[in-house]
Amino acid sequence: MGRMCPVTLAHLFLLSIACLTLASCNRQSSGPPVMSEADYVARGRYLTTVTGCNDCHTPGTFWGAPDTTRTLSGSELGWKGPWGVSYAANLTPEPQTGLGAWSEANIVDALRLGKTPMGETLMPPMPWQEYAHLTDEDAMSIAKYLKSIPPILHKVPEQAPPGAKVTGSIIEFPAPSAWDAPRTKPSTSK
Repeated sequence: MGRMCPVTLAHLFLLSIACLTLASCNRQSSGPPVMSEADYVARGRYLTTVTGCNDCHTPGTFWGAPDTTRTLSGSELGWKGPWGVSYAANLTPEPQTGLGAWSEANIVDALRLGKTPMGETLMPPMPWQEYAHLTDEDAMSIAKYLKSIPPILHKVPEQAPPGAKVTGSIIEFPAPSAWDAPRTKPSTSK
């Protein structure tokens, strides 16, 4: 068999590249891979861990001993500031004291808009302003994860208005310095 000349080899190479290019152009784009329910739940678990949800909403965390048998069931440690005293809610899907009556869309809206389905404002220190920037996929992952965890019956104390007497443990924010003082009054609506 004779030797191929370099020009013929170059033509064959270019023809191969052209065929591969056409083949890839003819394939329909399937878009990004679709996540399974298990993928969403796993991502939501990861996100609630790295964004600090467990810190406030799991009992014992601030004392160095988070009770993982009651993960995200709310805390009775109050957060006191100009808004009064607020408590980290029960995020489990328990229907009476948790998020059981909320849809996944309600949870996504709360993360993004800082409002419950009943129109109540999520009180500090809930950082919904930061969570408002989650991607659709990440917000839905958190919602699916919260709907998947075991429901735990636990009613956290009601929010107390500014100046109300509160019993129990609290973390108190002192009055802000002039530099950090809000330029608008914080919302105290519930």
